[in-house]
Amino acid sequence: MHSCIQTHTHTHHTDTDTHTQIHTPTPTQKTYTDPYTQKHTHTHTTQTDRHTHTHRQTDTHTHTHTHKNTHTRTYTKNPHRPVHKHRRTHTHTHTHTPGMPGCWMPPRFLADVPYTTPLSVTIVTPLFSLFLPVFLSLFPLSLSLSPSLHLCSAKRRKMADKILPQRIRELVPESQAYMDLLAFERKLDQTIMRKRVDIQEALKRPMKQKRKLRLYISNTFNPAKPDADDSDGSIASWELRVEGKLLDDVGKQKRKFSSFFKSLVIELDKDLYGPDNHLVEWHRTPTTQETDGFQVKRPGDVSVRCTLLLMLDYQPPQFKLDPRLARLLGIHTQTRSCIIQALWQYVKTNKLQDSHDKEYINCDKYFQQIFDCPRLKFSEIPQRLTNLLLPPDPIVINHVISVDPNDQKKTACYDIDVEVEDPLKAQMSSFLLSTANQQEIASLDNKIHETIESINQLKIQRDFMLSFSRDPKGYIQDWLKSQSRDLKLMTDVVGNPEEERRAEFYQEPWTQEAVSRYFYSKIQQRRQELEQALAMRNT
Repeated sequence: MHSCIQTHTHTHHTDTDTHTQIHTPTPTQKTYTDPYTQKHTHTHTTQTDRHTHTHRQTDTHTHTHTHKNTHTRTYTKNPHRPVHKHRRTHTHTHTHTPGMPGCWMPPRFLADVPYTTPLSVTIVTPLFSLFLPVFLSLFPLSLSLSPSLHLCSAKRRKMADKILPQRIRELVPESQAYMDLLAFERKLDQTIMRKRVDIQEALKRPMKQKRKLRLYISNTFNPAKPDADDSDGSIASWELRVEGKLLDDVGKQKRKFSSFFKSLVIELDKDLYGPDNHLVEWHRTPTTQETDGFQVKRPGDVSVRCTLLLMLDYQPPQFKLDPRLARLLGIHTQTRSCIIQALWQYVKTNKLQDSHDKEYINCDKYFQQIFDCPRLKFSEIPQRLTNLLLPPDPIVINHVISVDPNDQKKTACYDIDVEVEDPLKAQMSSFLLSTANQQEIASLDNKIHETIESINQLKIQRDFMLSFSRDPKGYIQDWLKSQSRDLKLMTDVVGNPEEERRAEFYQEPWTQEAVSRYFYSKIQQRRQELEQALAMRNT
């Protein structure tokens, strides 16, 4: 049995376009009998040709050829004739630039690749100048591929593609400055990445800033007009206004006054307005529209005492601690997470954690009074805190609504501490979401990659020219040998054509046996044809 399997991989880098061609011809099989009546089967699997083209800017080709030949002869009736087996595996890999020696391309590839103007090179060596036009006419140093191969130029490249090879750095000592910049860029990228991670972690936590909210409380009095026609003008009334704004608010978008509060209650004198009309309430709902202030208008011609109850809208929610726990921790109102953290700090400071079972806390006399148990798990604290956390106290302001004309221009001012979002949080979020410089960075990276690939290509061309100028004759001979090997592998040539074209090749001892086998196979083939013809005639 004789089998020949060839795998051909052609990688062509010219701008990130990749395509694959697979050619698998139909296998052929021949069966015949040798002169010694031993049955011999010859199977030949023709070339399986697989071409993979990956195009990048450097126009670099990589050829990988694998030949595997297996030849087996088995003789079954003559025990004196040995069994002969022969195997041969050959793998050849060749990397080059189009137009360089060693670059052989089949016509089916060259038909689709238009040539451009050859690279003009001037060398003072007379012999080199003599051979150079011939090489440039046969193998241009630059190939221009079709526009469709340039559509994938934005393909992401690795950091390693930016590194200059060591041989180029030895040729150009100034390139060390570029390598230093590359190392600095790597450190800068790592620093920016760590900073982005820190910002992401910081955004997960609430970022608040304490500010002053100035509250303005004023009122106006409208005396009765006896000659007024409408009912509103004939009755004396007063109007209460509650407004406010942040001090030193430098933000472009001003925050509404009502957005700081969860509820507002104005309690008037019950003796003047009765039990059903002495309360004015506002409570936030999901559909509430924010406003810059509140107005309350009521009939009356005497001064009225009122109480304002303002409940701040804490985000995240805050709670008032039980008096015993507040005295123990020194906290009056705080968020749940801060309260638990303060409890844990108290446990560590007083060494209340059990030395054998770290999950348990041994309560001191204060914890026993608060939690009513001698020992508890730390995981039980959030549940036990539920009964010890109360709604925060409202802000209470006592005010007198005066109807004296001399007090009309007086305004009461109060400063309230509120928590607002840190402006830095918006800047941090915009920094993480910003893509303004990404396109510019990608464009510069592409230019760097193209420049490095161009330098590598020029290095290959320089090596070619330098080798040819040093030893033109030897270089041409080596190049022809390389082309011959490539041609033999790519065309699936069996045997050795160089030896077969000489007469001495057919004077070897094996030729006698080969001729006998050949004529015997022809005789057997003719005999089978005659027997088939006679059988058909007899039927």
